[in-house]
Amino acid sequence: MTRGPSDAGHQGAAALHGGMDATTAPHRIPPEMPQYGEANHVFEMMQNMLEQLLIHQPKDPIPFMINHLQRDNDYVPKIVILGPPASGKTTIAMWLCKHLNSNLLSVGNLIAKEFSSLAADARRHYQKFKTVPSMLLIRLVQERLSEEDCVRRGWILDGIPETREQALMIQTVGIVPRHVSEWPPTPWGPSPRAAAPRSTIVLSAPDTVLIERNLGKRLDPQTGEVYHTTFDWPPESEIQKRLMVPAGISEGETALKLLEYHRNITRILPSYPKILKVIPADQPCVDVFSQALTYVQSIHRSNAPFTPRVLLCGPVGSGKSLQAALLAQKYGLVNVCCGQLLKEAVADKSKYCEMILPFFEKETAVPDSIIMKVLSQRLDQQDCVERGWVLHGFPRDLDQAHVLDSWGYKPNRCSWV
Repeated sequence: MTRGPSDAGHQGAAALHGGMDATTAPHRIPPEMPQYGEANHVFEMMQNMLEQLLIHQPKDPIPFMINHLQRDNDYVPKIVILGPPASGKTTIAMWLCKHLNSNLLSVGNLIAKEFSSLAADARRHYQKFKTVPSMLLIRLVQERLSEEDCVRRGWILDGIPETREQALMIQTVGIVPRHVSEWPPTPWGPSPRAAAPRSTIVLSAPDTVLIERNLGKRLDPQTGEVYHTTFDWPPESEIQKRLMVPAGISEGETALKLLEYHRNITRILPSYPKILKVIPADQPCVDVFSQALTYVQSIHRSNAPFTPRVLLCGPVGSGKSLQAALLAQKYGLVNVCCGQLLKEAVADKSKYCEMILPFFEKETAVPDSIIMKVLSQRLDQQDCVERGWVLHGFPRDLDQAHVLDSWGYKPNRCSWV
């Protein structure tokens, strides 16, 4: 009986399918591979490169990616700080800049930039209309962010974007903050949530507090520092003498600005759904700064796939075994009890039985070197490599922790019971 081409094709497909079927030919993943990926942030690196490629769409991607990797600036500060008038956002932004050694970008210092035709156009428009067109402002931001100090040390946008139109323009040109903050939270705004890889800070306080606070604002024309007659008065008499009352801080003017702010902020915040941190501003400035600094220095949970390697520590009778069993059942992990492994090695008369048995008979501690041989044999098995593990009963002290680490078994989650 002759076979046609279709029969051969079906056979080839079946052979190919069989070769790729994990049940007939399981793929052996060396245990060091996922650990290498996690330790060197390979997933995040590829994610960042792909993001930059899609944003900039270079004609030749290879040189672009090489240049991107050589810049090594994926983790420099990229922060947006928003908030109503008198919320203290400029003060917090300046403090963050000094602490993080970053660059502050505000409408004021962008239009004051020298040797820039864009800034000159913005100044002329601002002097005439007291505003800067959105397109011109975003082009100014782009120009400033392309400069070497912003590339190397990052940036903080103070009060930008001002409208949803500007927020969308910023995203369109590829300016993506890692932190966005609002001072203070608006009653109808999104609640604080776990931050994604990028973030925004928003300061918030009741309007009555903001209006009263704004009346005490004072400006140092020489340095641009903002002070307050009640909350932040400079101790130096020289600075006190040159402080001036800024324009537009009367009760009526502040109320109009707050109205405009509330109208815009509700449309801006949806542009940053996963990276928003709302901080109440009706508290001491030092406390606001502490919360903001903690947030921008936090490492957000990665989207990278990872194999759980959980270590449970705690004294005898703390319930480690029960918690390990529950974790293993819920998340499909391998429950690895060090004491149980040693007992099984003796009961099964394994190759380590003769090494362990004398210590069991004398009721003395098994040496760490023997424990690690038994433990490594279990942790290197395919189910532990693929599904992850929850380990308890070892290490019991710092020396044992160092031994576990030296053998290359590094937990990525550790809990104390």
